[in-house]
Amino acid sequence: MKVALVHDWLTGTRGGEKVLRELSLLFPDATLFTLFHFPGTVPAEIERLEIRTSFLQRLVSPARDYRKLLPLFFPAAESWDLAGHDLVISSSHCVAKNAKKEPGAVHVCYCHTPVRYLHDQFEDYFRARPAWVRALGRAARLPLARWDERTARRVDAFLANSGNVQGRIRRIYRRDAAVVFPPADTGFYAPGPPATRRGFLVVSALAPYKRLEDAIEAANRNRWALTVAGFGPEEARLRRLAGETVRFVRTPRDEELRDLYRTAEAVLMPGEEDFGIVPVEAQACGTPVVALGRGGATETVADGRTGILYAEPGADSLAAGIARLRDLRLDPSDAVRNAARFSRKRFREEFSRALETALRSAGRPDLAEEAARRLEASGRRIRQAGFG
Repeated sequence: MKVALVHDWLTGTRGGEKVLRELSLLFPDATLFTLFHFPGTVPAEIERLEIRTSFLQRLVSPARDYRKLLPLFFPAAESWDLAGHDLVISSSHCVAKNAKKEPGAVHVCYCHTPVRYLHDQFEDYFRARPAWVRALGRAARLPLARWDERTARRVDAFLANSGNVQGRIRRIYRRDAAVVFPPADTGFYAPGPPATRRGFLVVSALAPYKRLEDAIEAANRNRWALTVAGFGPEEARLRRLAGETVRFVRTPRDEELRDLYRTAEAVLMPGEEDFGIVPVEAQACGTPVVALGRGGATETVADGRTGILYAEPGADSLAAGIARLRDLRLDPSDAVRNAARFSRKRFREEFSRALETALRSAGRPDLAEEAARRLEASGRRIRQAGFG
C-alpha cells in the first residue's frame, strides 16, 4: 500500500502541522505533497519525508505574502501527481482536499476547516483591508467558493477536527464527517515549578479573523501586560495599535513558549477558532483561558472551571471576561485533566480507528487491513521512541 500525505503548505508550525507530524509518524514511508515548502520551518518528523511541491514553489518566498496567490492555489493543487498511491490522506484547511487521486484509490480528508475566507469568515478576513482589496476579494470569492464545494466530491471520507467543523462540513460541503480531535503534546506542555503569574498571553497567527486587536485594546486601556506570540500578515497593523504594555515575540522556541504559558495569568483567545490547539496547550500547563465563547473554544474550555467563555466579540467583553476570571478561584489541576483529553496518544488511536472505518466504508477492506497492520507497527515504534 502506497500512501500519499497532502498538506496545504509548509511555512511554519501551527495546529495543522502538529496533526501532520502525527501522520508522518504513523506513515513514515509516505510521500508528502504540498503547494510550497520553506525548509526548516516544520518539525523534523515532517522534514525527513520525501516532499514534493507544486509550481508555486518557484513563485513564493518567506519574504512575500504568499496568500496573495490564492487563486493559483486551486489549479496548483490539481497539478500534484498522485499516480501509484493507493491511499491519499489530506490535512486540509484550504486546497489539500482538492488533490486528484487515481481511480480505485481512497482519499480520506482530515479537515481543519472548510476554507474560511471563501465561506462564512470572509468579512472577518477582509474587514481591515482597503476598499479596493475587499472589492477584488468579493469578485474572486464566488467562483473559488464554488470550486471548493465541487472538489469536496473527490473526498471519499471526511474527518473533522471538532464538532464545530463537523457542522461546517455538513453545511458547506453537504457531507458527513467523524470527529477526531487534534493532538496536543500534553507531555511537553505541563505545569512547571511554582512561579508568579503575571500578565496575559496571546499565541496566534496574526491574521484578521483572530481579532487580536480586541486583546491589544483591552491591554492598552487597562495597562495590562500582554505578550503576543506569533507572526502573520497583520503584524505591522497590530504593532501600530499596541501600547507600551504590549510586546511581541515573533517565533518563540517550544521551550520559550512553554515558559510563556506557565507564567501567564491567562491565555486570551478573542477570535472564533475552528478548534484551537493553543487553549489546550495552555490548560495542559495549568493556565486558564479567556476565550470568545464560539466555535472550538466551547469544546475545549470548561467555563468557570478551566477558564472563561464570553459571549460577544470586542475589547469590552474580553475585559469583562478577565474580571470574571479574577473573581474565581480555579484549580489548575482541573485544567490539566481537561487537556489530557487531547493527548497525542489519544489522537493516534482515534485517527487509526476512524481511518479503518473509512476504508471499509469505501469498499476497500484490503486497504483497511493493511492500514491496521501498518498502524500497529508504527504504534510500537512510536512507543519505543517515547513520542508522547
